[in-house]
Amino acid sequence: MHWIILLLAGCCEFAFAFCLGKARGAEGLLWWEWIGGFAFFYVASAVLLAKATEAIPIGTAYPVWTGIGAVGSVLIGILVFREPATFWRIFFMTTLIASIVGLKMCER
Repeated sequence: MHWIILLLAGCCEFAFAFCLGKARGAEGLLWWEWIGGFAFFYVASAVLLAKATEAIPIGTAYPVWTGIGAVGSVLIGILVFREPATFWRIFFMTTLIASIVGLKMCER
């Protein structure tokens, strides 16, 4: 169950990045709505991470959380904000995932 919570925390991590990206081009009330979404997901991400660390070591939970957020943010950037999907972006995103899996495999 704590791994599911950690996965949700990571999803909130890239959801707040998405809201921040949408706020960048917004004005007036719409800007405030995106910033409100940013604040909600920011707090939800931290609260869920704290809950997940009740059973998952912080040395594993934190890299997984940030990794989900980083990979999700890159994918959102590519798919939604039309950022370039260059070889090196995909390469380093893949090495990030491999590194996080490696950390989990080294856990005792």
